[in-house]
Amino acid sequence: MIKLLALDLDGTLTTSKKEITPRTKEVLQQCIARGVKIVLASGRPTVGVWNVARELELDKLGGYILSYNGGCIIDCSTGKVVAQEAVPSELVAPVCEEAKSVGGVPMSYNSEGILTECAQDQYVQLESRTCKIPVIEVENLGKAIDFEVNKILVTMEPSQMPRLEEHMQQKFAGKLSLYKSAPFFLEIVPLGVEKAQSLAALLTILGLTADNLMACGDSWNDISMIRLAKYGIAMGNAVPEVKCEAIWTSEDNDHDGVALAVEKWVLSDNTAQ
Repeated sequence: MIKLLALDLDGTLTTSKKEITPRTKEVLQQCIARGVKIVLASGRPTVGVWNVARELELDKLGGYILSYNGGCIIDCSTGKVVAQEAVPSELVAPVCEEAKSVGGVPMSYNSEGILTECAQDQYVQLESRTCKIPVIEVENLGKAIDFEVNKILVTMEPSQMPRLEEHMQQKFAGKLSLYKSAPFFLEIVPLGVEKAQSLAALLTILGLTADNLMACGDSWNDISMIRLAKYGIAMGNAVPEVKCEAIWTSEDNDHDGVALAVEKWVLSDNTAQ
């Protein structure tokens, strides 16, 4: 029986306009009423997920935020951190410098917004709009980050992303984990941190197993949780690698893909199949 529902946000739960449709909200309320806990599993910073959590009333009804691609887990009812991991402080400046050396634009986050050296970069601005947080331009990002961070995000034109990804893998293999969350975003997180690893930890805390987990996603950084969950669901707009790992492919995120998946696998008791 499904007791935990992990939902990626961008490209999955939210539409291309970064909205949750009325139908999807209604279906998720029905899901919660059945006792299913919702986990908003995203590469976004925690502050960029809270608005979605509140829109779904998870702060009142219960649920979890899994932010930074798994770097931090928050209990929505209490606002307390359940678990988190930080990028080793000695690697922060080298990551920023190596990313810049091949034309990438690194950014990270503090309590006030996004920190970057290139505030006008189109993908930095996209992250700002998506998370609804401001951009703070700094002279040197590596020096500005003098506090613990859960993730460094690097932007690059999609055509050049393979070059950036290869370079960063070569420099930080065995030290950090890297995942693409979009054709123009490379997530850099503590070694071993991924959505599946964090969800597995949460399942243990809740006394559940992967047999109780349904996960919906669309992008490369969702593959691990799609593999982990007994009920791994791909959106119609998902990349081929996600669809290959899923047990079922729904409609796309602009046509209530999450709602259809929940109706099929949770509300119809289809898990007996």
